[in-house]
Amino acid sequence: MSRVLNLAGYRFVRLADLASLRARLFDVAAGLDLKGTVILAAEGINVNLAGAARAAECWLDALRADPRFSAIEVQRSTSAATPFRRLRVKIKHEIIRMNRPAVAPESGRAPVVDSGTLQRWLQHGRDDDGRALLLLDTRNAFEVDAGTFDGAMDWRLGRFSDFPHALSRHMGALQDKAVVSYCTGGIRCEKATLVLREAGVHAHQLDGGILRYFEQTHGSAPGWRGHCVVFDERASVDPQLCPAAELA
Repeated sequence: MSRVLNLAGYRFVRLADLASLRARLFDVAAGLDLKGTVILAAEGINVNLAGAARAAECWLDALRADPRFSAIEVQRSTSAATPFRRLRVKIKHEIIRMNRPAVAPESGRAPVVDSGTLQRWLQHGRDDDGRALLLLDTRNAFEVDAGTFDGAMDWRLGRFSDFPHALSRHMGALQDKAVVSYCTGGIRCEKATLVLREAGVHAHQLDGGILRYFEQTHGSAPGWRGHCVVFDERASVDPQLCPAAELA
């Protein structure tokens, strides 16, 4: 049976031609019979699309032909059916809402750790400089309840824009720690880690988030328990990036 290819990725980059870009990306995706959502904002692009593998890769090639998106990285997974009902390309104020205009990842990323580094730190409980490791889940509470890293700090967020206020209440627990923030695909922890660094926290972000950790650990996902919520009809995926409950 032919499988559907799911693409998830983002890039923070300054964009000015949102209306014309929206029309172009929609037309290409529609012509390839792709479904899903693309969000555009002055700060960048967020992509969640699905369809036939060849069509999805063609759309990605067309996107990367624009120099602003040539370096976009995506996570790939498969499902038995397309987990979206329609195609939408939307313009918003932010590709991930935080309500903090001064936080601008497109002007420079916070430091990252890759999956291999995080595994090493998890094994020893410390970073390479000897600081005690503290994992910080930047996702909403219902996502954490579905699955998270063992021992991770969870602030019971109702929405991501609550993160800066929650930080002010929890600063004491972060002092003198090697904080690694993480989220589903990396987009939220891009902003969260900048806020942490501005507050004086020694913080890094998990590069590519949980989905890349699953991908690069080949489904073993050391330190992880449960599933990862995704925002489409798959509902969640396991560490092998398979839908927790395959679509009929």
